[in-house]
Amino acid sequence: MPSKDAYRLSSPAIFLVRMAVFLILVGFVAFILTAQIQTAFMANPGLNSLILLVEAFGIVLALAQVARLFREIAWVNAGDSDEEARPPRLLAPMAKFVGNPEKPALSPQILRLILDSVATRLDESRETLRYLTGLMVFLGLLGTFWGLLATVGSIGGVIASLQGGGETATLFNDLKSGLAQPLAGMSLAFTSSLFGLAGSLVLGFLDLQAGQAQNRFYTELEDRLSADVEPEQPAQGEARDSIEHLAAGVQALVQSMRREQQLIRDWVQASSARQDKMQATLQAMFTGESPEPPQRDLRETR
Repeated sequence: MPSKDAYRLSSPAIFLVRMAVFLILVGFVAFILTAQIQTAFMANPGLNSLILLVEAFGIVLALAQVARLFREIAWVNAGDSDEEARPPRLLAPMAKFVGNPEKPALSPQILRLILDSVATRLDESRETLRYLTGLMVFLGLLGTFWGLLATVGSIGGVIASLQGGGETATLFNDLKSGLAQPLAGMSLAFTSSLFGLAGSLVLGFLDLQAGQAQNRFYTELEDRLSADVEPEQPAQGEARDSIEHLAAGVQALVQSMRREQQLIRDWVQASSARQDKMQATLQAMFTGESPEPPQRDLRETR
């Protein structure tokens, strides 16, 4: 049997490293494009500030989803040693089964209940992060339609303000000054979409890493608990009853097969008798002799 060290849960530090490297790269790109980002941000400071605030909250939440696994893993790994670990939060209801030297024996049913409970808790912890990822896309689209509405309204105002009969230079200057507001609306639309989609990309990658960390934790926990599962052995009386039921079923099957074989034999004999009678009738028709009654099978007279 493998030792307990073979079932130790691994640290999720590698996933935090990936997330940190990704955030550093994003920050480096943002630093290079500082001037362009500032210009785009000032197109609509209110909505863009909300997008960045949601982005920051999602980043912290994604990091916390992975960081919370350290406490659970340390507690499980310390279960069969003299190490002291803080009590878990995610595995608190399963404390009497996991990591307790005096834990009762695990049955397959209890194991499945524990794993289902852990899987449900892990999924619930990621629902907020998934919602924030979708919220970033929504805020970007909100800025897009907001900017388009402002653009359409401004173009209508520019067209209405133009008056015929004036000089060409005056009309051109009025048109140029009037198009400034529609262009500002287009800037509002595109910059908000840019911030929203970029933020959803960042949160999507962090959610992917958090999901991989939780999936590995779940798989290793399943392997750890499966090593302690004791298969259920039926009682001696139940085993005798099972053997008796099996013997009765086999006997009933044999009797049914015998009845079917007898039916087949009877059908074959009846078919043979009809064939002999038909052959005698045909022979009498061609020879003009009276048909002789077919001889009965001796087995039919028994």
